[in-house]
Amino acid sequence: MYGPWQTAKRALRGGAALLLAVQLLMAPTAAVRAAEPDAAPSVRELVPVGHTVGIKLFSRGVLVVKLAEESTPAKACGLRTGDVIVSCGGTTVRSSEQFQSLLQKTGQQATDLQVQRNGQSMTLSVCPAQNEQGTYSIGAWIRDSMAGIGTVTYYDPSTGAFGALGHGITDMDTALLMPFSSGSVLASTVKAVKRGEVGSAGELRGDFDLQSDLGDLCANTDCGIFGHLETDGASWQQGDALQVASPSEVEAGPATILANVQGDEVRSYDVEILKIIPNSGDGRELVLSVTDPDLIAATGGIVQGMSGSPILQNGKFVGAVTHVLLNDPTKGYGIFLETMLKAAN
Repeated sequence: MYGPWQTAKRALRGGAALLLAVQLLMAPTAAVRAAEPDAAPSVRELVPVGHTVGIKLFSRGVLVVKLAEESTPAKACGLRTGDVIVSCGGTTVRSSEQFQSLLQKTGQQATDLQVQRNGQSMTLSVCPAQNEQGTYSIGAWIRDSMAGIGTVTYYDPSTGAFGALGHGITDMDTALLMPFSSGSVLASTVKAVKRGEVGSAGELRGDFDLQSDLGDLCANTDCGIFGHLETDGASWQQGDALQVASPSEVEAGPATILANVQGDEVRSYDVEILKIIPNSGDGRELVLSVTDPDLIAATGGIVQGMSGSPILQNGKFVGAVTHVLLNDPTKGYGIFLETMLKAAN
């Protein structure tokens, strides 16, 4: 059973692997096929979904999430937390296991690491050291993938494109957007709910099959994750399309969200848009309050895993739920759908 996110954080010190459960505030193989680049801005009718999916994301290179406190080869060469190692000794790095294998081949000889830092590329020279187990390491913890549960916001039946979450998938240790290489979505069923409480975010917990992909991801952005559905087997493909509301059409007042908080059922729940904050740039363009007694009884309000739940108002498709307020789980934030579509483009 999975909560919102499970991540593998591996320590390249003795070759040991450490599994770390990560919870993101919902306030995130094959060649990827996306919608036509110019399609997203012109699409004005989309299917609001609201169903959870399992999400697998693989990073481009490996993300450095922590450095050992003592003096290490990683520190000596200038490696920093948040760096993305994209190649080692001229070989492209594709996973943490492969990177560790490359270090064993290098031994204690100096080797070049190609690193991305704040959007800039640089080369660092590192000399791995042998630990007590005889394994060569550099003294850094790295991450190459994440898996968890989120909610699909929209589906475009004309192209097969979809968007989810309304925010990016970030690394818990560094709070940085995970560098994207590939990913996919999988069928998911909600099995349990941890209710949200003041000071503690709740979460949806569910099952999904890691071996059965519904479609590919093509991007991990600050405004959501986006991809293309490759199968006709998803129930959420069958909904009716609604017109996308422009931000100027959205108003403070009653609205609804579509959410999947039990089994496979997607239900409409009442909310109120308390405030509109255009162009906030951080997925907090709408301030929401859950007013539906059934949703409050089931979840306590907005919980992790509901991120991406569609927001509807006056018969139009407004946006998606993105974050929850820790001091009041009945309140949270949302993003305009138009903002998501611009990011998808």
